[in-house]
Amino acid sequence: MHGLRLVIDLIGAVALLLWGVRMVRTGMTRAFGAWLRKAISACGRNRFSAFGAGLFVTGLLQSSTATALLLSSFAGRGLIALPVALAVMLGADVGSTIAAQVFSFDIGWVSPLLIAAGVFAFLGSESERNRHMARIVIGLGLILLSLRLLGVAAEPLKQSQAFSVVAGALADELALALLLAAIVTWLAHSSLSIVLLVMSFAATGLIQLPTALAMVLGANLGGAIAPFLDQAGQTAKARRVPLGNVAMRAIAALIALPFLSLAARYLQQLEPEAARVVINFHTGFNLATALIFLPLTGLIALLVSRLLPDKPTPEDASAPRYLDATVLDTPSEALACAMRETLHLGDNVERMLRQTMEAIERSDLKLTKEIENADDSVDKLYESIKLYLIGASRAELSLEESRRAAEILTFVTNLEHVGDIIDKNLMELAAKKAKNRLSFSAQGLAELRAFHQLVMDNLRLAYNVFATRDIVLARRLLASKSTIREAEQRAAESHFARLREGRPESLETSSIHMDIVRDLKRINGHLTSVAYPILEEAGELAASRLRDREEAATPSPQASRPATQP
Repeated sequence: MHGLRLVIDLIGAVALLLWGVRMVRTGMTRAFGAWLRKAISACGRNRFSAFGAGLFVTGLLQSSTATALLLSSFAGRGLIALPVALAVMLGADVGSTIAAQVFSFDIGWVSPLLIAAGVFAFLGSESERNRHMARIVIGLGLILLSLRLLGVAAEPLKQSQAFSVVAGALADELALALLLAAIVTWLAHSSLSIVLLVMSFAATGLIQLPTALAMVLGANLGGAIAPFLDQAGQTAKARRVPLGNVAMRAIAALIALPFLSLAARYLQQLEPEAARVVINFHTGFNLATALIFLPLTGLIALLVSRLLPDKPTPEDASAPRYLDATVLDTPSEALACAMRETLHLGDNVERMLRQTMEAIERSDLKLTKEIENADDSVDKLYESIKLYLIGASRAELSLEESRRAAEILTFVTNLEHVGDIIDKNLMELAAKKAKNRLSFSAQGLAELRAFHQLVMDNLRLAYNVFATRDIVLARRLLASKSTIREAEQRAAESHFARLREGRPESLETSSIHMDIVRDLKRINGHLTSVAYPILEEAGELAASRLRDREEAATPSPQASRPATQP
Protein backbone atom coordinates (compact mmCIF):
# COMPACT_ATOMS: atom_id res chain seq x y z
CA MET A 1 0.00 0.00 0.00
CA HIS A 2 2.94 2.32 0.71
CA GLY A 3 4.25 1.79 -2.84
CA LEU A 4 0.81 2.27 -4.33
CA ARG A 5 0.32 5.53 -2.46
CA LEU A 6 3.72 6.72 -3.63
CA VAL A 7 2.79 6.07 -7.26
CA ILE A 8 -0.57 7.83 -6.81
CA ASP A 9 1.12 10.85 -5.23
CA LEU A 10 3.63 11.08 -8.06
CA ILE A 11 0.96 10.76 -10.74
CA GLY A 12 -1.19 13.40 -9.03
CA ALA A 13 1.73 15.82 -8.71
CA VAL A 14 2.73 15.35 -12.37
CA ALA A 15 -0.89 15.77 -13.50
CA LEU A 16 -1.16 18.97 -11.44
CA LEU A 17 2.06 20.25 -13.06
CA LEU A 18 0.73 19.54 -16.56
CA TRP A 19 -2.59 21.19 -15.75
CA GLY A 20 -0.93 24.28 -14.29
CA VAL A 21 1.24 24.72 -17.40
CA ARG A 22 -1.85 24.29 -19.57
CA MET A 23 -3.81 26.89 -17.59
CA VAL A 24 -1.02 29.44 -18.02
CA ARG A 25 -0.81 28.75 -21.75
CA THR A 26 -4.56 28.85 -22.42
CA GLY A 27 -5.07 31.92 -20.23
CA MET A 28 -2.28 33.78 -22.02
CA THR A 29 -3.57 32.67 -25.44
CA ARG A 30 -7.13 33.77 -24.76
CA ALA A 31 -6.15 37.05 -23.15
CA PHE A 32 -3.41 38.12 -25.55
CA GLY A 33 -3.51 35.59 -28.41
CA ALA A 34 -4.48 38.06 -31.14
CA TRP A 35 -1.91 40.59 -29.98
CA LEU A 36 0.85 37.97 -29.81
CA ARG A 37 0.08 36.77 -33.34
CA LYS A 38 0.31 40.34 -34.59
CA ALA A 39 3.64 40.72 -32.78
CA ILE A 40 5.08 37.75 -34.66
CA SER A 41 3.77 39.04 -37.99
CA ALA A 42 5.14 42.54 -37.37
CA CYS A 43 8.60 41.37 -36.29
CA GLY A 44 9.14 38.92 -39.14
CA ARG A 45 11.22 41.29 -41.29
CA ASN A 46 14.63 39.68 -40.63
CA ARG A 47 16.14 36.84 -38.63
CA PHE A 48 17.19 38.87 -35.62
CA SER A 49 13.88 40.65 -35.11
CA ALA A 50 12.14 37.31 -35.74
CA PHE A 51 14.33 35.68 -33.07
CA GLY A 52 13.38 38.45 -30.63
CA ALA A 53 9.70 38.07 -31.45
CA GLY A 54 9.83 34.32 -30.85
CA LEU A 55 11.66 34.81 -27.53
CA PHE A 56 9.18 37.44 -26.34
CA VAL A 57 6.00 35.66 -27.41
CA THR A 58 7.02 32.24 -26.09
CA GLY A 59 8.36 33.83 -22.92
CA LEU A 60 4.75 34.84 -22.28
CA LEU A 61 2.99 31.77 -23.68
CA GLN A 62 5.50 29.33 -22.15
CA SER A 63 4.80 26.88 -24.96
CA SER A 64 7.11 26.51 -27.92
CA THR A 65 4.61 23.92 -29.19
CA ALA A 66 1.90 26.60 -29.45
CA THR A 67 4.33 28.92 -31.23
CA ALA A 68 5.33 26.13 -33.65
CA LEU A 69 1.69 25.41 -34.53
CA LEU A 70 1.06 29.13 -35.07
CA LEU A 71 4.09 29.47 -37.35
CA SER A 72 3.05 26.34 -39.26
CA SER A 73 -0.28 27.99 -39.96
CA PHE A 74 1.44 31.19 -41.12
CA ALA A 75 3.90 29.30 -43.33
CA GLY A 76 1.18 27.08 -44.80
CA ARG A 77 -0.69 30.19 -45.96
CA GLY A 78 2.46 31.88 -47.25
CA LEU A 79 2.34 34.64 -44.61
CA ILE A 80 5.93 34.16 -43.43
CA ALA A 81 9.12 32.97 -45.14
CA LEU A 82 10.52 29.65 -43.94
CA PRO A 83 13.98 30.95 -42.85
CA VAL A 84 12.30 33.72 -40.86
CA ALA A 85 9.88 31.22 -39.28
CA LEU A 86 12.82 29.04 -38.22
CA ALA A 87 14.47 32.10 -36.64
CA VAL A 88 11.25 32.71 -34.69
CA MET A 89 11.36 29.08 -33.51
CA LEU A 90 14.95 29.49 -32.27
CA GLY A 91 13.77 32.48 -30.24
CA ALA A 92 10.75 30.49 -29.05
CA ASP A 93 12.99 27.68 -27.78
CA VAL A 94 15.00 30.18 -25.73
CA GLY A 95 11.82 31.91 -24.54
CA SER A 96 10.43 28.63 -23.24
CA THR A 97 13.31 28.49 -20.70
CA ILE A 98 12.30 31.73 -18.93
CA ALA A 99 9.60 30.19 -16.76
CA ALA A 100 11.85 27.23 -15.94
CA GLN A 101 14.44 29.68 -14.62
CA VAL A 102 11.84 31.34 -12.39
CA PHE A 103 10.44 28.04 -11.05
CA SER A 104 13.90 26.70 -10.23
CA PHE A 105 14.14 29.10 -7.27
CA ASP A 106 12.60 28.29 -3.89
CA ILE A 107 9.43 30.35 -4.19
CA GLY A 108 6.91 27.60 -3.42
CA TRP A 109 5.56 29.62 -0.49
CA VAL A 110 3.96 31.97 -3.05
CA SER A 111 1.69 29.25 -4.49
CA PRO A 112 -1.18 29.58 -1.94
CA LEU A 113 -1.22 33.34 -2.42
CA LEU A 114 -1.31 33.01 -6.21
CA ILE A 115 -4.06 30.38 -6.16
CA ALA A 116 -6.18 32.37 -3.70
CA ALA A 117 -5.71 35.65 -5.58
CA GLY A 118 -6.50 33.98 -8.90
CA VAL A 119 -9.64 32.25 -7.64
CA PHE A 120 -11.02 35.39 -6.00
CA ALA A 121 -10.25 37.45 -9.11
CA PHE A 122 -11.90 34.86 -11.36
CA LEU A 123 -15.06 34.61 -9.24
CA GLY A 124 -15.31 38.35 -8.66
CA SER A 125 -14.93 39.55 -12.23
CA GLU A 126 -17.32 39.54 -15.18
CA SER A 127 -14.68 40.69 -17.67
CA GLU A 128 -13.42 37.92 -19.94
CA ARG A 129 -9.93 39.45 -20.11
CA ASN A 130 -9.72 39.64 -16.29
CA ARG A 131 -10.86 36.04 -15.98
CA HIS A 132 -8.18 34.89 -18.39
CA MET A 133 -5.58 36.83 -16.38
CA ALA A 134 -6.87 35.15 -13.22
CA ARG A 135 -6.51 31.78 -14.94
CA ILE A 136 -2.83 32.59 -15.60
CA VAL A 137 -2.28 33.41 -11.91
CA ILE A 138 -4.02 30.20 -10.79
CA GLY A 139 -1.89 28.20 -13.24
CA LEU A 140 1.32 29.70 -11.87
CA GLY A 141 0.22 28.84 -8.35
CA LEU A 142 -0.60 25.25 -9.36
CA ILE A 143 2.82 24.82 -10.99
CA LEU A 144 4.60 25.94 -7.81
CA LEU A 145 2.33 23.74 -5.69
CA SER A 146 2.97 20.72 -7.93
CA LEU A 147 6.75 21.20 -7.63
CA ARG A 148 6.43 21.11 -3.84
CA LEU A 149 4.30 17.96 -4.06
CA LEU A 150 6.80 16.36 -6.43
CA GLY A 151 9.59 17.00 -3.96
CA VAL A 152 7.61 15.41 -1.13
CA ALA A 153 6.47 12.44 -3.25
CA ALA A 154 9.94 11.80 -4.69
CA GLU A 155 11.70 11.73 -1.28
CA PRO A 156 10.76 8.09 -0.46
CA LEU A 157 12.09 6.98 -3.87
CA LYS A 158 15.63 7.44 -2.55
CA GLN A 159 15.19 4.25 -0.51
CA SER A 160 13.58 2.34 -3.39
CA GLN A 161 15.92 -0.37 -4.72
CA ALA A 162 13.88 -0.77 -7.92
CA PHE A 163 14.13 2.92 -8.75
CA SER A 164 17.87 2.86 -7.93
CA VAL A 165 18.38 0.07 -10.45
CA VAL A 166 16.46 2.00 -13.15
CA ALA A 167 18.31 5.24 -12.38
CA GLY A 168 21.65 3.39 -12.46
CA ALA A 169 20.82 1.86 -15.83
CA LEU A 170 19.95 5.27 -17.24
CA ALA A 171 23.19 6.69 -15.85
CA ASP A 172 25.11 4.20 -17.98
CA GLU A 173 22.92 4.75 -21.06
CA LEU A 174 22.53 8.49 -21.58
CA ALA A 175 21.19 8.01 -25.10
CA LEU A 176 18.41 5.83 -23.66
CA ALA A 177 17.62 8.51 -21.06
CA LEU A 178 17.40 11.08 -23.86
CA LEU A 179 15.07 8.85 -25.88
CA LEU A 180 12.86 8.09 -22.88
CA ALA A 181 12.46 11.79 -22.02
CA ALA A 182 11.70 12.61 -25.66
CA ILE A 183 8.88 10.04 -25.76
CA VAL A 184 7.40 11.21 -22.45
CA THR A 185 7.55 14.85 -23.58
CA TRP A 186 5.83 14.01 -26.85
CA LEU A 187 3.05 12.29 -24.91
CA ALA A 188 2.76 15.19 -22.44
CA HIS A 189 3.01 17.89 -25.15
CA SER A 190 4.90 20.10 -22.68
CA SER A 191 8.69 20.31 -22.55
CA LEU A 192 8.45 22.77 -19.63
CA SER A 193 6.59 20.22 -17.51
CA ILE A 194 9.14 17.48 -18.17
CA VAL A 195 12.12 19.77 -17.58
CA LEU A 196 10.62 20.81 -14.23
CA LEU A 197 9.96 17.15 -13.39
CA VAL A 198 13.59 16.25 -14.19
CA MET A 199 14.71 19.23 -12.10
CA SER A 200 12.71 17.93 -9.12
CA PHE A 201 14.20 14.43 -9.46
CA ALA A 202 17.72 15.84 -9.71
CA ALA A 203 17.16 18.17 -6.73
CA THR A 204 16.16 15.22 -4.51
CA GLY A 205 19.10 13.13 -5.73
CA LEU A 206 16.98 10.48 -7.46
CA ILE A 207 18.97 10.76 -10.69
CA GLN A 208 22.54 11.79 -11.35
CA LEU A 209 23.27 15.07 -13.05
CA PRO A 210 24.54 13.66 -16.39
CA THR A 211 21.35 11.57 -16.61
CA ALA A 212 19.23 14.65 -15.79
CA LEU A 213 21.01 16.66 -18.50
CA ALA A 214 20.42 13.86 -21.04
CA MET A 215 16.73 13.91 -20.14
CA VAL A 216 16.69 17.70 -20.61
CA LEU A 217 18.03 17.12 -24.13
CA GLY A 218 15.25 14.57 -24.66
CA ALA A 219 12.62 16.99 -23.37
CA ASN A 220 13.81 19.61 -25.84
CA LEU A 221 13.73 17.12 -28.69
CA GLY A 222 10.31 15.71 -27.70
CA GLY A 223 8.91 19.24 -27.48
CA ALA A 224 9.89 19.73 -31.13
CA ILE A 225 8.54 16.37 -32.29
CA ALA A 226 5.03 16.97 -30.88
CA PRO A 227 4.00 19.84 -33.22
CA PHE A 228 5.57 18.06 -36.23
CA LEU A 229 3.42 14.97 -35.66
CA ASP A 230 0.37 17.13 -34.89
CA GLN A 231 0.72 18.65 -38.39
CA ALA A 232 0.79 15.26 -40.12
CA GLY A 233 -2.31 15.98 -42.20
CA GLN A 234 -1.27 19.49 -43.28
CA THR A 235 0.47 20.67 -46.43
CA ALA A 236 4.23 20.39 -46.95
CA LYS A 237 4.62 24.14 -46.41
CA ALA A 238 2.97 23.95 -43.00
CA ARG A 239 5.05 20.94 -41.88
CA ARG A 240 8.45 22.41 -42.81
CA VAL A 241 8.62 24.76 -39.80
CA PRO A 242 8.27 22.04 -37.11
CA LEU A 243 10.49 19.69 -39.14
CA GLY A 244 13.22 22.36 -39.28
CA ASN A 245 12.90 22.81 -35.53
CA VAL A 246 13.24 19.03 -35.00
CA ALA A 247 16.32 18.97 -37.22
CA MET A 248 18.04 21.83 -35.36
CA ARG A 249 17.32 20.41 -31.92
CA ALA A 250 18.31 16.87 -32.92
CA ILE A 251 21.65 18.00 -34.36
CA ALA A 252 22.37 20.13 -31.30
CA ALA A 253 21.41 17.28 -28.93
CA LEU A 254 23.70 14.81 -30.72
CA ILE A 255 26.56 17.31 -30.48
CA ALA A 256 25.95 17.92 -26.75
CA LEU A 257 25.38 14.29 -25.70
CA PRO A 258 29.09 13.24 -25.37
CA PHE A 259 29.90 16.29 -23.23
CA LEU A 260 27.21 16.02 -20.55
CA SER A 261 29.54 14.97 -17.70
CA LEU A 262 31.89 17.84 -18.53
CA ALA A 263 28.93 20.27 -18.71
CA ALA A 264 27.64 19.05 -15.33
CA ARG A 265 31.01 19.65 -13.62
CA TYR A 266 31.38 23.12 -15.16
CA LEU A 267 27.83 24.22 -14.28
CA GLN A 268 28.25 22.95 -10.69
CA GLN A 269 31.15 25.37 -10.30
CA LEU A 270 28.79 28.24 -11.20
CA GLU A 271 25.86 27.13 -9.01
CA PRO A 272 26.22 23.88 -7.03
CA GLU A 273 22.48 23.22 -6.51
CA ALA A 274 21.34 20.37 -8.75
CA ALA A 275 18.10 22.15 -9.67
CA ARG A 276 20.01 25.21 -10.88
CA VAL A 277 22.45 23.04 -12.84
CA VAL A 278 19.57 21.38 -14.73
CA ILE A 279 17.80 24.64 -15.53
CA ASN A 280 21.01 26.48 -16.48
CA PHE A 281 21.87 23.64 -18.84
CA HIS A 282 18.37 23.86 -20.34
CA THR A 283 18.83 27.59 -21.01
CA GLY A 284 22.43 27.19 -22.19
CA PHE A 285 21.54 24.41 -24.61
CA ASN A 286 18.83 26.50 -26.27
CA LEU A 287 21.05 29.60 -26.41
CA ALA A 288 23.87 27.59 -27.99
CA THR A 289 21.45 26.06 -30.50
CA ALA A 290 20.27 29.55 -31.45
CA LEU A 291 23.83 30.86 -31.85
CA ILE A 292 24.79 27.92 -34.07
CA PHE A 293 21.73 27.84 -36.31
CA LEU A 294 20.57 31.46 -36.53
CA PRO A 295 23.03 32.16 -39.37
CA LEU A 296 22.09 28.83 -40.97
CA THR A 297 18.29 29.10 -41.11
CA GLY A 298 18.45 29.51 -44.89
CA LEU A 299 20.38 26.24 -45.21
CA ILE A 300 18.00 24.41 -42.87
CA ALA A 301 15.06 25.81 -44.85
CA LEU A 302 16.57 24.46 -48.07
CA LEU A 303 17.15 21.06 -46.44
CA VAL A 304 13.60 20.64 -45.12
CA SER A 305 12.15 21.93 -48.41
CA ARG A 306 13.92 19.08 -50.18
CA LEU A 307 12.78 16.59 -47.56
CA LEU A 308 9.18 17.85 -47.87
CA PRO A 309 8.72 19.01 -51.48
CA ASP A 310 5.50 20.57 -52.67
CA LYS A 311 3.12 18.11 -54.24
CA PRO A 312 0.95 19.46 -57.05
CA THR A 313 -2.63 18.81 -56.06
CA PRO A 314 -5.81 19.98 -57.79
CA GLU A 315 -7.76 22.61 -55.91
CA ASP A 316 -10.42 21.03 -53.76
CA ALA A 317 -13.52 23.20 -53.56
CA SER A 318 -14.62 21.32 -50.45
CA ALA A 319 -11.40 22.04 -48.55
CA PRO A 320 -11.73 24.82 -45.97
CA ARG A 321 -9.45 27.81 -46.56
CA TYR A 322 -9.81 29.94 -43.45
CA LEU A 323 -10.48 27.56 -40.54
CA ASP A 324 -7.29 28.11 -38.58
CA ALA A 325 -7.08 25.56 -35.75
CA THR A 326 -4.34 27.56 -33.99
CA VAL A 327 -6.79 30.33 -33.00
CA LEU A 328 -9.48 28.13 -31.45
CA ASP A 329 -8.39 29.30 -28.00
CA THR A 330 -9.13 32.90 -29.05
CA PRO A 331 -12.91 32.94 -29.73
CA SER A 332 -13.01 36.35 -31.44
CA GLU A 333 -10.44 35.24 -34.04
CA ALA A 334 -11.98 31.78 -34.41
CA LEU A 335 -15.39 33.32 -35.14
CA ALA A 336 -13.79 35.65 -37.71
CA CYS A 337 -12.27 32.59 -39.40
CA ALA A 338 -15.64 30.82 -39.37
CA MET A 339 -17.31 33.89 -40.87
CA ARG A 340 -14.77 34.05 -43.72
CA GLU A 341 -15.23 30.35 -44.39
CA THR A 342 -19.01 30.82 -44.43
CA LEU A 343 -18.61 33.48 -47.11
CA HIS A 344 -16.37 31.04 -49.01
CA LEU A 345 -19.16 28.46 -48.80
CA GLY A 346 -21.54 31.21 -49.92
CA ASP A 347 -19.44 31.78 -53.04
CA ASN A 348 -19.97 28.11 -53.95
CA VAL A 349 -23.71 28.40 -53.35
CA GLU A 350 -23.88 31.61 -55.41
CA ARG A 351 -22.08 29.86 -58.28
CA MET A 352 -24.55 26.97 -58.10
CA LEU A 353 -27.56 29.29 -58.10
CA ARG A 354 -26.21 31.38 -60.96
CA GLN A 355 -25.59 28.27 -63.10
CA THR A 356 -28.99 26.83 -62.22
CA MET A 357 -30.88 29.05 -64.66
CA GLU A 358 -28.34 28.30 -67.38
CA ALA A 359 -28.74 24.55 -66.86
CA ILE A 360 -32.55 24.84 -66.97
CA GLU A 361 -32.63 27.06 -70.05
CA ARG A 362 -30.16 25.04 -72.11
CA SER A 363 -31.28 21.62 -70.83
CA ASP A 364 -27.58 21.02 -70.18
CA LEU A 365 -27.24 17.65 -68.43
CA LYS A 366 -23.46 18.01 -68.07
CA LEU A 367 -23.84 21.32 -66.23
CA THR A 368 -26.62 19.76 -64.15
CA LYS A 369 -24.22 17.06 -63.02
CA GLU A 370 -21.54 19.64 -62.16
CA ILE A 371 -24.00 21.56 -60.00
CA GLU A 372 -25.02 18.35 -58.20
CA ASN A 373 -21.33 17.59 -57.50
CA ALA A 374 -20.84 21.15 -56.26
CA ASP A 375 -23.47 20.50 -53.59
CA ASP A 376 -21.26 17.71 -52.23
CA SER A 377 -18.51 20.31 -51.70
CA VAL A 378 -21.01 22.60 -49.97
CA ASP A 379 -22.03 19.77 -47.63
CA LYS A 380 -18.39 19.03 -46.71
CA LEU A 381 -17.65 22.70 -46.07
CA TYR A 382 -20.77 22.94 -43.93
CA GLU A 383 -19.57 20.01 -41.79
CA SER A 384 -16.10 21.57 -41.45
CA ILE A 385 -17.52 24.92 -40.31
CA LYS A 386 -19.92 23.25 -37.89
CA LEU A 387 -17.15 21.18 -36.28
CA TYR A 388 -14.89 24.24 -36.14
CA LEU A 389 -17.58 26.22 -34.31
CA ILE A 390 -18.00 23.35 -31.87
CA GLY A 391 -14.24 23.47 -31.24
CA ALA A 392 -14.35 27.24 -30.73
CA SER A 393 -17.26 26.90 -28.30
CA ARG A 394 -15.11 24.78 -25.98
CA ALA A 395 -13.37 28.01 -24.97
CA GLU A 396 -15.31 30.37 -22.74
CA LEU A 397 -17.42 32.59 -25.00
CA SER A 398 -18.85 35.92 -24.00
CA LEU A 399 -22.56 36.54 -24.52
CA GLU A 400 -21.87 38.47 -27.72
CA GLU A 401 -19.53 35.74 -29.01
CA SER A 402 -22.10 33.04 -28.25
CA ARG A 403 -24.73 35.04 -30.14
CA ARG A 404 -22.43 35.50 -33.13
CA ALA A 405 -21.51 31.80 -33.15
CA ALA A 406 -25.22 30.91 -33.23
CA GLU A 407 -25.79 33.37 -36.11
CA ILE A 408 -22.94 31.87 -38.12
CA LEU A 409 -24.15 28.31 -37.55
CA THR A 410 -27.73 29.26 -38.45
CA PHE A 411 -26.70 31.05 -41.65
CA VAL A 412 -24.34 28.29 -42.78
CA THR A 413 -27.13 25.77 -42.14
CA ASN A 414 -29.50 27.82 -44.29
CA LEU A 415 -26.89 28.00 -47.06
CA GLU A 416 -26.54 24.22 -46.90
CA HIS A 417 -30.34 23.94 -47.26
CA VAL A 418 -30.16 26.25 -50.30
CA GLY A 419 -27.59 23.91 -51.84
CA ASP A 420 -29.89 20.95 -51.18
CA ILE A 421 -32.85 22.69 -52.84
CA ILE A 422 -30.73 23.41 -55.91
CA ASP A 423 -29.36 19.87 -56.01
CA LYS A 424 -32.41 17.78 -55.17
CA ASN A 425 -35.20 19.95 -56.57
CA LEU A 426 -34.10 22.41 -59.23
CA MET A 427 -31.61 20.03 -60.87
CA GLU A 428 -34.25 17.33 -60.91
CA LEU A 429 -36.55 19.74 -62.74
CA ALA A 430 -33.73 20.64 -65.16
CA ALA A 431 -33.12 16.94 -65.87
CA LYS A 432 -36.86 16.32 -66.36
CA LYS A 433 -37.10 19.21 -68.84
CA ALA A 434 -34.05 17.94 -70.76
CA LYS A 435 -35.23 14.31 -70.80
CA ASN A 436 -38.69 15.21 -72.17
CA ARG A 437 -37.22 17.82 -74.58
CA LEU A 438 -39.54 20.55 -73.27
CA SER A 439 -39.30 24.30 -73.87
CA PHE A 440 -40.73 27.29 -72.05
CA SER A 441 -42.69 29.94 -73.83
CA ALA A 442 -40.75 33.15 -74.46
CA GLN A 443 -42.87 35.06 -71.90
CA GLY A 444 -42.61 32.25 -69.33
CA LEU A 445 -38.82 32.06 -69.70
CA ALA A 446 -38.54 35.83 -69.28
CA GLU A 447 -40.58 35.61 -66.06
CA LEU A 448 -38.35 32.83 -64.68
CA ARG A 449 -35.22 34.83 -65.53
CA ALA A 450 -36.59 37.91 -63.77
CA PHE A 451 -37.63 35.90 -60.69
CA HIS A 452 -34.25 34.17 -60.59
CA GLN A 453 -32.48 37.54 -60.79
CA LEU A 454 -34.48 38.83 -57.82
CA VAL A 455 -33.31 35.87 -55.75
CA MET A 456 -29.70 36.36 -56.92
CA ASP A 457 -29.84 40.01 -55.83
CA ASN A 458 -31.19 39.00 -52.42
CA LEU A 459 -28.46 36.37 -52.06
CA ARG A 460 -25.74 39.02 -52.45
CA LEU A 461 -27.64 41.32 -50.09
CA ALA A 462 -27.88 38.49 -47.54
CA TYR A 463 -24.09 38.04 -47.66
CA ASN A 464 -23.61 41.75 -47.00
CA VAL A 465 -26.05 41.64 -44.09
CA PHE A 466 -24.23 38.61 -42.64
CA ALA A 467 -20.81 40.26 -42.94
CA THR A 468 -21.73 43.77 -41.74
CA ARG A 469 -24.79 43.19 -39.50
CA ASP A 470 -26.05 46.52 -40.84
CA ILE A 471 -29.61 47.23 -39.67
CA VAL A 472 -30.57 49.25 -42.78
CA LEU A 473 -29.46 46.42 -45.07
CA ALA A 474 -31.23 43.89 -42.85
CA ARG A 475 -34.50 45.84 -43.12
CA ARG A 476 -34.10 46.02 -46.89
CA LEU A 477 -33.48 42.28 -47.09
CA LEU A 478 -36.54 41.46 -44.99
CA ALA A 479 -38.68 43.86 -47.02
CA SER A 480 -37.66 41.96 -50.17
CA LYS A 481 -39.87 39.06 -49.04
CA SER A 482 -42.89 41.13 -49.99
CA THR A 483 -41.33 41.85 -53.38
CA ILE A 484 -40.79 38.13 -53.94
CA ARG A 485 -44.38 37.32 -52.94
CA GLU A 486 -45.73 39.91 -55.35
CA ALA A 487 -43.45 38.64 -58.12
CA GLU A 488 -44.63 35.08 -57.46
CA GLN A 489 -48.26 36.17 -57.64
CA ARG A 490 -47.72 38.05 -60.91
CA ALA A 491 -45.86 35.09 -62.41
CA ALA A 492 -48.67 32.70 -61.41
CA GLU A 493 -51.39 34.94 -62.84
CA SER A 494 -49.49 35.40 -66.09
CA HIS A 495 -48.83 31.66 -66.34
CA PHE A 496 -52.51 30.78 -65.77
CA ALA A 497 -53.47 33.32 -68.42
CA ARG A 498 -51.25 31.50 -70.93
CA LEU A 499 -52.81 28.19 -69.89
CA ARG A 500 -56.28 29.59 -70.57
CA GLU A 501 -55.08 30.69 -73.97
CA GLY A 502 -54.00 27.08 -74.61
CA ARG A 503 -50.36 27.76 -75.44
CA PRO A 504 -48.68 24.35 -76.00
CA GLU A 505 -45.33 25.27 -74.35
CA SER A 506 -47.11 26.50 -71.24
CA LEU A 507 -49.30 23.43 -71.03
CA GLU A 508 -46.30 21.08 -71.33
CA THR A 509 -44.09 22.90 -68.81
CA SER A 510 -46.74 24.09 -66.35
CA SER A 511 -45.67 21.93 -63.38
CA ILE A 512 -41.96 22.57 -63.99
CA HIS A 513 -42.55 26.31 -64.31
CA MET A 514 -44.49 26.59 -61.05
CA ASP A 515 -42.10 24.27 -59.17
CA ILE A 516 -39.12 26.40 -60.19
CA VAL A 517 -40.85 29.54 -58.88
CA ARG A 518 -41.76 27.73 -55.65
CA ASP A 519 -38.22 26.45 -55.08
CA LEU A 520 -36.66 29.84 -55.81
CA LYS A 521 -39.04 31.37 -53.27
CA ARG A 522 -37.97 28.76 -50.70
CA ILE A 523 -34.34 29.66 -51.36
CA ASN A 524 -35.14 33.31 -50.81
CA GLY A 525 -36.78 32.44 -47.48
CA HIS A 526 -33.60 30.73 -46.26
CA LEU A 527 -31.51 33.72 -47.33
CA THR A 528 -33.65 36.40 -45.70
CA SER A 529 -33.58 34.55 -42.35
CA VAL A 530 -30.14 36.09 -41.69
CA ALA A 531 -31.85 39.44 -41.06
CA TYR A 532 -34.07 38.23 -38.20
CA PRO A 533 -31.53 37.98 -35.32
CA ILE A 534 -30.00 41.34 -36.29
CA LEU A 535 -33.35 43.13 -36.35
CA GLU A 536 -34.58 41.34 -33.25
CA GLU A 537 -31.50 42.42 -31.30
CA ALA A 538 -32.07 46.00 -32.46
CA GLY A 539 -35.74 45.85 -31.42
CA GLU A 540 -36.89 46.27 -35.02
CA LEU A 541 -39.22 43.26 -35.13
CA ALA A 542 -42.83 43.12 -34.02
CA ALA A 543 -43.93 40.24 -31.80
CA SER A 544 -46.28 38.93 -34.51
CA ARG A 545 -47.36 39.75 -38.03
CA LEU A 546 -51.01 38.97 -37.08
CA ARG A 547 -53.27 41.93 -36.43
CA ASP A 548 -54.82 42.10 -33.00
CA ARG A 549 -58.28 40.45 -32.97
CA GLU A 550 -60.08 43.58 -31.73
CA GLU A 551 -58.24 45.67 -34.29
CA ALA A 552 -59.19 43.22 -37.02
CA ALA A 553 -62.86 43.32 -35.97
CA THR A 554 -62.91 47.12 -36.16
CA PRO A 555 -63.31 48.29 -39.76
CA SER A 556 -60.71 50.72 -40.90
CA PRO A 557 -61.84 54.33 -41.64
CA GLN A 558 -61.34 53.69 -45.32
CA ALA A 559 -63.42 50.52 -45.23
CA SER A 560 -66.26 52.22 -43.28
CA ARG A 561 -66.39 55.20 -45.62
CA PRO A 562 -69.56 55.02 -47.73
CA ALA A 563 -69.00 54.20 -51.33
CA THR A 564 -69.12 57.15 -53.72
CA GLN A 565 -72.09 57.03 -56.06
CA PRO A 566 -71.16 57.00 -59.73
